[in-house]
Amino acid sequence: MTTEDEIVPVLPPPAEVSANFARLADTVARLRGEVDHAHAVADGRALIELAKGVLMERLHCTPSDAAKQLETLAERSGVTPLEFAADVVGEAAEDRITEVTQEFLARAEGEESVAVRLRTAESGVLAAGDTQRVAESILEHALRPLGATAVAVWLAGPDGSLTLAGSAGFSAEEAARWRYVPPGVATPARSALIERDTVWYPTLAAAGLPSIGQHTLSGGGRVAVPTGTGGRIIGVVEMCWPEPLPAEPGRQRRQLEALAELCAHTLDTWDGVIAPVAANGAGDFLGELVDFIDGLHDPAVLLSPCLDGGHLSDFRIHHANVRFADPGGRPRSRIVGTRMLESYPLAAEESGLLDKIQRVYATGEPFRAESMAITTLVDQVPLTVLTDVSVTRFAGNVLLILRIQDDAAKLAVLLQHAQRLGRIGGFEENVVTGVITWNTELFALYGLPPNAAPLSLHELATHAHSDDAPAIGRFLRAVLHHKRPSSTAFRLQRSDGVARHIRVVAEPVVDGRGELVAVRGAYQDVSSQHWTEVALAATRDRLAETEQQAMERNRLALQLQHAIMPPAKGPIDMPGLRAAVRYRPAEKEHLVGGDWYDAVALPTGEVLLCVGDVAGHGIDAATGMVSLRNALRGLAATGAGPAQLLTWLNLVAYHLTDHVTATAVAAVYDPASRRLRWARAGHLPPIVRHRDGTATTLPLIRGSLLGAVRDVVYQEDELQLAEGDILLIYTDGLIERRDRPVQDSVSRLVTLVDGHDGGLEHQLDRLLTYSTADTDDDTCVVGIEVITVRG
Repeated sequence: MTTEDEIVPVLPPPAEVSANFARLADTVARLRGEVDHAHAVADGRALIELAKGVLMERLHCTPSDAAKQLETLAERSGVTPLEFAADVVGEAAEDRITEVTQEFLARAEGEESVAVRLRTAESGVLAAGDTQRVAESILEHALRPLGATAVAVWLAGPDGSLTLAGSAGFSAEEAARWRYVPPGVATPARSALIERDTVWYPTLAAAGLPSIGQHTLSGGGRVAVPTGTGGRIIGVVEMCWPEPLPAEPGRQRRQLEALAELCAHTLDTWDGVIAPVAANGAGDFLGELVDFIDGLHDPAVLLSPCLDGGHLSDFRIHHANVRFADPGGRPRSRIVGTRMLESYPLAAEESGLLDKIQRVYATGEPFRAESMAITTLVDQVPLTVLTDVSVTRFAGNVLLILRIQDDAAKLAVLLQHAQRLGRIGGFEENVVTGVITWNTELFALYGLPPNAAPLSLHELATHAHSDDAPAIGRFLRAVLHHKRPSSTAFRLQRSDGVARHIRVVAEPVVDGRGELVAVRGAYQDVSSQHWTEVALAATRDRLAETEQQAMERNRLALQLQHAIMPPAKGPIDMPGLRAAVRYRPAEKEHLVGGDWYDAVALPTGEVLLCVGDVAGHGIDAATGMVSLRNALRGLAATGAGPAQLLTWLNLVAYHLTDHVTATAVAAVYDPASRRLRWARAGHLPPIVRHRDGTATTLPLIRGSLLGAVRDVVYQEDELQLAEGDILLIYTDGLIERRDRPVQDSVSRLVTLVDGHDGGLEHQLDRLLTYSTADTDDDTCVVGIEVITVRG
């Protein structure tokens, strides 16, 4: 027997040892390769199984069908099943965070530091299991390098409220105070929720909105970014800076929006929040929602969002309950399954209904509206109806209730508006039970609150002016005793001191035996009508008085004018000439003007001829005409020439009358030499008809209006007349027209004179007969015919 210590090993030769080691290394390498191959095969099988699971979920098929589909797709793609499985799993495993990261990196435009920060923030978000850790990771890795010191992540509630799901950079007490923001409170986060877009405040103090950290960060900038997917806003990320921000966000805005999107996947699964139902209706919740809608008494439709490229473009009408009535009268089968803009193409333009639905879907805040006009195209004909609209979000869908107003509702609304506009209040009084019913407008007429006790007809006199008591008594007797309709007016004395003029109309309601059971009627506020009638009566009195005064003034002016210048006057024979006058006053008495004429034999043996026209109408024009006519007569006695006479007459009009202005022609005729000297003051030049039958106008010599300016120099001209010549001096009432220039009218008058070969009297009558004037002004024509002087 031999012990262990006694064993002596026998070593092989060195060459044999080297060969053994080589064989051992080959065996180890072979075994390691077999193990690696087994691992690869196992990984490949696992990868293929994962790919089959993805296809089963997407195609809703069995495992065997998924395996066949995998092989078919791999063959079509020209790759091995394992490579195709890797692509399928890689595509399915691609997270939205990675997409946001790639978009953020593209926006960063090569800024390496920004890219690193976002990669770090992304890693923190992926590792974080709750929104609080997400907020801390974003602040630490991405926002602090941008200068921000705090961040708040808000979860948007379906009622418009905001819940603080996570925050960083604020004290625990501050976060606790802002844990919940009720609906309707204006904050930067709520502004972003309502606008559905990023809101940028250079300073929080300038915004004037309360928000978390408002005491410590009021002087700094604030940015609120809504976040969500598929057009549905889940929450808002609010980022805070201690210093003011630039007015224009620039490139930084895109970076912050990408950071906000990193929070969407944690908000979507935050504690207490149920993940929304997929838009394609998968799951049992959508079926339960359809059953719920079918149980509603209101007409309702269920809308599912239509996402094109990840963006909300429209809504599909998924279901309509049996009570739903299409505004255009179409059956439900033609509506269900279509898109909103297909069935209601005008919803986005005229009524804005689609925008309201998108806002509700995005923010979760319900929308209600009464009497909203909805226009539908029925056979290309627009049909508009009034509907009561209710829009509510249920998870990932929208419930729309459209209640079309029926004729009775429309009539009730119209009646309500008519009563309000007409200030009419209705009532009914049951004389048996004593129950009195008033509508809202009647309480307003009496100045009483809506919860006040209505007043009985027997109390009518106690609220009226004492002078109206007899009329109210007759009204009550007619209705309550004689049982016949009646009405009366009274002055209502309200408790607030306001007095109103009221008209009440009532009719009795009797039963089959003719007994009075009720009285119904209406009150109407006629105060405006009453005071209008009073004002109209006073106005009529003043108008009648003014009209009487005007008639008296016009009659006085006409009498004064006729006394000085009769409308018709026979020929005037003067030394060396025969004169005839035609004067036609205005057809309307209030247009009586200041035309005048005169023919006076002067002490020197000469003859003064003049025609004038005072501006204006009425008594002032008539008295002004008298003043100028008499002044010219007196001045002519001095023997001065026509130009000097008009110079003196201008001073009279300028200084001695009450702002009288006038035009005039003055002429002095010498019978011995048949020489005519004449001057004009703004008047139309005379017309001379020679004995050979030709007619021309005299030159338009210088001479301005009488009474316009103080110092005027008038030009004087001479004309040698011969026996048989006729001189015509007239006022503008003979030729003036609104539709043609004065020169055209004068030319027509010359033509009319040139074509006449009768005597002087007939010449003047013909001029008045064929006058084309349309201004209804006074007309004065003076004709002078040169005759032989008799010794």
